Amino acid sequence: MTAPITWPDFFIILAVTASCMLASRVLPMMLLKGKELPTRVSDALGYIPPAAFAALVANDLLTPGMFDAGLWPAGAPLAAALVVMVVARLTKSLLWCAVAGIAAYSLLMLI
Repeated sequence: MTAPITWPDFFIILAVTASCMLASRVLPMMLLKGKELPTRVSDALGYIPPAAFAALVANDLLTPGMFDAGLWPAGAPLAAALVVMVVARLTKSLLWCAVAGIAAYSLLMLI
């Protein structure tokens, strides 16, 4: 059994964590302000938002015990995701993707 964390320890951890997070977010903006990044770096940074979003979505759609409750409870979100992929391919609109995803998932849950 471990001892509970004390308030001074908590504030030290909080201060170090906040300092690191602030430094990792603010310092690059201050150091790179007004400078043009190389094309390869800009291209690589452009892949971060879709990759992060895909990781979040995949984490929600695919879980180790997703088929424990049966095939349909696991398959309905995947079918809704396929509908969203088709809508995204056709419209390239986040709004229509959200509407299509909510509508598809709602309809699949009614079945």
